[in-house]
Amino acid sequence: MTPNLPEIQITHHARATRLRLRVELTQIKLTVPKFCTKRQIQDFLKQSEQWMIETWQKQQEQAGQLDKELPLALKLFNSVQPLQIVYQTQKNSYVLDEKNHQLFISDREPARYLKAFVIAYAKYHLPVYLQQVSYQTGLRFADCSVRQPKTRWGSCTARHDIMLNSALVLCDQAVARYVCVHELAHTRYFDHSPAFWSEVEKHDLDYKNHRKILKSGVMPWWWH
Repeated sequence: MTPNLPEIQITHHARATRLRLRVELTQIKLTVPKFCTKRQIQDFLKQSEQWMIETWQKQQEQAGQLDKELPLALKLFNSVQPLQIVYQTQKNSYVLDEKNHQLFISDREPARYLKAFVIAYAKYHLPVYLQQVSYQTGLRFADCSVRQPKTRWGSCTARHDIMLNSALVLCDQAVARYVCVHELAHTRYFDHSPAFWSEVEKHDLDYKNHRKILKSGVMPWWWH
């Protein structure tokens, strides 16, 4: 699953002789010849993922669509109340005051330290949450790792080891849960067949909407 990109508009054109991608300010268009198969389209998009993400992000930044102000509050996936953020001179990179729902960030490199906090929070909370979803669904996994990949929200190996993107803690819990369900479903169906999507839907009736949110969402500038 690829983060940070809008839905790709695919158009079949009788005169097209090759696959052609065009990244615009508000959308990404793919023109394909009539004879192209779905597998060829999927392979082409997979090979172009990194280029699409980098080009899309540059365009958004150049257009000034990303707010360069650091947030004064941070809503995390498993917290009802947002953390109030205070930027100040301090020894530690960040200090979390859970009791008062406050996060103190050093003003030396605030953007970097804010991201460092999110990563640390994700590494602690996401594996626990994945285990909860595993119990709920009855889908078992072997191990969970939390990383910062540029082109995936999650992945599952043939050994049932699951990787989750730390940025998921910045999403709504329903969306984070969808990613967990998606990867757990791969422990039973190691593909994206109709049976796989049926398994996903069994545990997340609104998965199509959650998937759409992931595809259309843009992460805050300080995350990149």
